[in-house]
Amino acid sequence: MKHLLILITVCLNFYGCETTTKTTEKHYFLPPATTYNNVDIDGVKLFYRAAGDKSNPTIVLLHGYPSSSHSYRNLIPMLATHYYVIAPDNLGSGYSTHLDPTTTTYTFDLLADYTQKLIDTLQIDTYVMYMQDFGAPVGYRMMMKNPKRIEALIVQNANAYLDGLTPQRQVFFRTAQTDSSQVKHDFLYSLTGKEAIINKQYLFDLDSTNINIQSPDAWTHDLAFLSSEKDREIQVQLFQDYNTNLIRYPKWQKMLKTHQPKILIAWGKKDLKFNYKGAEAYLRDVPDAEIHLLDAGHFAAEEKTRDIAKLILEFLSKHGI
Repeated sequence: MKHLLILITVCLNFYGCETTTKTTEKHYFLPPATTYNNVDIDGVKLFYRAAGDKSNPTIVLLHGYPSSSHSYRNLIPMLATHYYVIAPDNLGSGYSTHLDPTTTTYTFDLLADYTQKLIDTLQIDTYVMYMQDFGAPVGYRMMMKNPKRIEALIVQNANAYLDGLTPQRQVFFRTAQTDSSQVKHDFLYSLTGKEAIINKQYLFDLDSTNINIQSPDAWTHDLAFLSSEKDREIQVQLFQDYNTNLIRYPKWQKMLKTHQPKILIAWGKKDLKFNYKGAEAYLRDVPDAEIHLLDAGHFAAEEKTRDIAKLILEFLSKHGI
């Protein structure tokens, strides 16, 4: 006689889930393995993590500063049971080629161009785009070229509105572009050092309720790729280019208002750099966007991985993706 299976239909346990029968028989459903890949694009190496069945819809995870695809190491397997997930390292970050900043000027246009070439090389026509921090200026540049390729947006502390930046932060980005003095350069350079990465990035907006959730693996990994003067100068150049994003905000907002993409906003409310008002501002242009303010900081995907995975799976399922 066949066993009657009691199927657990939704499982977000990072290590997998199980179904049981009335006997002792167990069936385990585990996430697919993540692979680590390199593609040659115009003579440089672009690295990306991938997991899941390629026949499923694709989710592209775009990372922020000062990290790489490593920031999604826990999120990837949670999504890969239902989707094909890829997470690239920006040119000049992580395991991708770090071109010499004395001969290559790093801009967000450059990062977006290489990331788009990677997506095209992998023959991905349409995809869901997840953006965090630097991922927004990369992702919105890609979306501006062909909005119809984006099936949905997942916005996680990814700013596109001045509302999300205090006046002091706006001044910081503007002067990073306009002030070419050695003093300003040295200040920006100091922000790429060990103390700043740990205490002014990862631990900056944490408190006693969430500080033990943030893994030190995150900044240890990042600092390994910021070990040389040239590595740090790459990030300085991106700080100097960041004001170009603020200038483009109105164009991005117009695109959102015109195309009304499906948007899930999962924003760490404790973020002091890109504050939650930047999340709420999306509703002006896309009133149907779904917004969740999480009890987390700037690196919400590190702190609230399961919560974000659940929100993404439910949101995409609701929209038939």
